[in-house]
Amino acid sequence: MLQTMEISLTPFDAARIVLDHVQSSGMTVECVGQHATATDAGHQSALLIFEKYYMRTSSRASLTVLLENLAGPTKAVFRGSGGGEGALFRFDWGASADFAGSVVDALQPYATD
Repeated sequence: MLQTMEISLTPFDAARIVLDHVQSSGMTVECVGQHATATDAGHQSALLIFEKYYMRTSSRASLTVLLENLAGPTKAVFRGSGGGEGALFRFDWGASADFAGSVVDALQPYATD
């Protein structure tokens, strides 16, 4: 499920906090992609993509985080995926939700909604 939060930080400040928090959550976490854009009008957007290996499911989960203030206050939009078993049934043991929860943990002190 796609989750959103409105926060009181700029997207670039929020990206630094999320990056530090998620990467400190374990040795098996890797930031596999990031992109940042700023406009002359002061709008920013930052995209972070993480991957983490979960031993309990013997699989990898991904976490995609978009932080932007293009249409008002800064929004964090994020989703965990993968972390399941089986090619046909896509059964998830909760690894993706756990991974997405790390964004909530990092940004909750700055939540405005």
